[in-house]
Amino acid sequence: MARALDLPETAKALDRYDRRASTVMTGGCALFAPAAGVALVAPGESWAGDLIGALVALGVLVAGAGAGSWVLARRMRRALGSGAWSAHAAAAVRDLRSTEAVVLRSPAGDALWPLEVVAMRQRYEPLRPGPDGVMWWCGDPSRGGVLAPPGGGALIWARPVKHRRARQRIVERATGTGLLQRATPVQPQVRGEVAWVPHSALTAVQASRVSLVKPPESDTSGAATYARLAAHAGRQAVARPGTRARRPEADAAEVAWWRVRSLRRTAGAGRVLVALVLCAVAAGAAAIRPEGSGLMRLFLVAIVGLAALAYSAHHLLTRGIPAVRLMARAVRSPVPVQRRYVLLHDPQDGVPVLVAFPATGGPHDLPEGLLPLSPPGTAKRPWLGLPSDPTGTVELRGWLDFTADGLPFVVPRFEGRALWPAGPYQPAGGAEGAALLARLAPRTDARQDSGRDFL
Repeated sequence: MARALDLPETAKALDRYDRRASTVMTGGCALFAPAAGVALVAPGESWAGDLIGALVALGVLVAGAGAGSWVLARRMRRALGSGAWSAHAAAAVRDLRSTEAVVLRSPAGDALWPLEVVAMRQRYEPLRPGPDGVMWWCGDPSRGGVLAPPGGGALIWARPVKHRRARQRIVERATGTGLLQRATPVQPQVRGEVAWVPHSALTAVQASRVSLVKPPESDTSGAATYARLAAHAGRQAVARPGTRARRPEADAAEVAWWRVRSLRRTAGAGRVLVALVLCAVAAGAAAIRPEGSGLMRLFLVAIVGLAALAYSAHHLLTRGIPAVRLMARAVRSPVPVQRRYVLLHDPQDGVPVLVAFPATGGPHDLPEGLLPLSPPGTAKRPWLGLPSDPTGTVELRGWLDFTADGLPFVVPRFEGRALWPAGPYQPAGGAEGAALLARLAPRTDARQDSGRDFL
């Protein structure tokens, strides 16, 4: 069987994780340089000792976090290089007496594997499996391994829950969610490719690779039809807390973009304002002419404020404003296009994705396009402002501007409100669209058929 690391998405995700760990570790070590500089510039000063201690402590903390991530990256590489991906029905369990946990059901039976997630909450939260979630696993459930959303494009290390009572409690809660009654996901396939080599007998050599799509002749019932995706969206919406309407804001179709609150946030104007406030505070504090340690702290605050202002202003001018101008131009398009929609969430990063279908048709229609959306809510409640119904009719406007690849910029409107896209409108029939659909709604088999078709 092909190794999990042979999947390009997995290899890229592991490289990103490794680079991030190395960057954090290097950044922590770099903090020792200014500490040494302060010791040389101001030896014996009382404020210098406090500043050196703070820089060294911060450097040790950051470098330690980076070193821990680097060790996990090495473990991930060993596990992914020696094992294969397997797909499991999964349930997330949040226990106040333990850390975040995920319970996987064995694809070959009813065995449940309680695993403790080893990751920061901001990394794990977008990948948390939903009410009918599926997770990929590579490793030994008794020792630890790698968890990933379908597709293998984001990696998290997990280890077995240590204490017996905690395992029992977590398994009971997962069983209460109906994990044992869920359908078995289709396993990542190993498909042979014929590679011809120079030989007098013209011998064909089989080269294995991982495929996310079953051969059409072996499975024609798992197509991404409107009925199947709508059912999946309905199950996703069950566990989502109740939504409420967003605060009213100006209509981007009638006013300039800078008068629309959500477009200002999308452009990054808020970050520029925070940086300006920080610089203003530093300037105001400088007016009282502090001395000693106060002067050094003020200097550090000013440096941080100026750096934040430069970065946020550059992002606003080069990326934020051009993007929101395209959105504002699209939402003013005079000809709306009606489509049916299904609202799903990408398990790889939690981004809502609008799947568009023909305006008229039946339950067996296939999708026309996919549009990733920027979460309209807050950091803790990103779903606020999304349509309360995961299926319905949407008005699409745009098709005036295109990317270099020919993909159009489109803005959806629900009940007169616009939701801003996180990228261009992608055709569902392309390779990227098919891979995204495979992640959005992984295929499942009946329990009685689990495992037999993939031996």
